[in-house]
Amino acid sequence: MNQQQLKKEIEKDLLNLADLIYKKGCQRFFKEKVKNMGVRVPDRRKIAKKYWQIIKNWEKKEILDLAEELLKRDLGEYRTIAFQWSFELKNRFEKVDFNRWERWIDDYTKNWGAVDDFCTHSLGYFLVEFPQFLKEMNNWAKSKNRWKRRATAVSLIYGVRRKTAGFLDQIFEVAEILLKDEDDLVQKGYGWALKEASNNYQRQVWNWVMKGKENMPRTTLRYAVEKMSKELKTKVMN
Repeated sequence: MNQQQLKKEIEKDLLNLADLIYKKGCQRFFKEKVKNMGVRVPDRRKIAKKYWQIIKNWEKKEILDLAEELLKRDLGEYRTIAFQWSFELKNRFEKVDFNRWERWIDDYTKNWGAVDDFCTHSLGYFLVEFPQFLKEMNNWAKSKNRWKRRATAVSLIYGVRRKTAGFLDQIFEVAEILLKDEDDLVQKGYGWALKEASNNYQRQVWNWVMKGKENMPRTTLRYAVEKMSKELKTKVMN
């Protein structure tokens, strides 16, 4: 099956699973306009898995180029498939891939769902494998692109969940840069990263939050302490 045939088969499978009621209901989770065909995420992932079996032995660049063609369709279903394929390639990641990942963030992540899907999987894994790129997140945190700023924090969740060296400190660095960010979805993004860090580093996160809480948005505070003990949570929120 060549690329053109494969794209046609994917589109046919997606159209067969499209649910107009679900499509309309998706919008309530997002402030910005979202574009999708109405296919539920588990079904999208099944389709991604189905066609991965066909392309998995292709050259890596050929797979990623095809994934990027899907991303250009600007529909949620194609993003899910493209991002899942990229994660399937994780054992073949190379340093040079960072340029592509940054372009994907800039050009193809236009809501929090897209950011979180890509960053908690492919980009997060990449940063664990190539920690020399961690400091690039500090530069992203200063971007005018709200989704890139959210990505700086969310991409660190993969590593901090696994207690990977350097990720806790990097979360603190990014959170410091984003501390007074006025975008609520950026606030929730770095709050989520702090919350995930608290699972393995509760005392360190609590100490950091206590020092910065006067300048931290209430939204971020609530996220950051959500999994802490009632005693610690009360001290922070008071």
